[in-house]
Amino acid sequence: MSSSCEAQRFMWICSLSYRFQPVTRPFGVNNKPCVCSLLCSKISLYSLHLDKRQRSFAKYQHQLHQTPSILWLEDIFGKFDEMHYPIGLLYDLFVTNSELPWQITVHFDKYPDNKILKCSSKDVVEAHLMHSLKEADALKHRNHIMSLMQERDHKQLWLGLLHDRFDQFWSANRKLMDHTAEEGFRHIPFRLYAPQLTSKPFIQYLVKPIENEKKMTIEDLLQKANLNFESKGQYQVVIHGIDIPLETPLQWISEHLSYPDNFLHLCIRYPST
Repeated sequence: MSSSCEAQRFMWICSLSYRFQPVTRPFGVNNKPCVCSLLCSKISLYSLHLDKRQRSFAKYQHQLHQTPSILWLEDIFGKFDEMHYPIGLLYDLFVTNSELPWQITVHFDKYPDNKILKCSSKDVVEAHLMHSLKEADALKHRNHIMSLMQERDHKQLWLGLLHDRFDQFWSANRKLMDHTAEEGFRHIPFRLYAPQLTSKPFIQYLVKPIENEKKMTIEDLLQKANLNFESKGQYQVVIHGIDIPLETPLQWISEHLSYPDNFLHLCIRYPST
């Protein structure tokens, strides 16, 4: 196995433990709510795991005299968890310590439509993944690869993620990582999350992996952001829970540490806060 494939497989199998606790039951509900403890891959999505536990939660909803509805999540810090964000990204954004399992509260009503995207079915999640892959491919290859792939290739990408099958996913995704050794990708698909510095959910802009025959790095990417990262103190650039050195080449990290949507989801963290 090549070192590239080993790095990609390692990112795939990295997992975090979670404890899903239904919102505190009101007076009059006698049975304890179902509590789910799960070990979830960082590259997966909450919605794919909770879908499998919907029946257990539905029993609790029946006790509350509620009809089954779309679930939404909130962590112990009161942060709304975007159901279409990768689990590892949410952890990098919200968790400042390594205490596990991560405690998540499951809500059954009053969905905050104005705050988080509603993922009402697997079809919605699949459509969102395909949209992101096409956006990433447009940045890397002018959308040439996705447009040439057959429907079965798109389905293979989705089913590989859905069923946590690395080989199935990467046999198709490898086409999306194709590039010339001299030039790399046309642009690097990334999203930069800096909630301490901007009210935007994330920022992104065009960055090439090579400019003027120089390999661009994480530091070069940050310099284009027009943000004063040091205003809050010493900072880290984190992805998959890893503190990435600023001198890391963008082409390398895009090939090895991108999430299944083919984007780098980079979080600015301040360890002292």
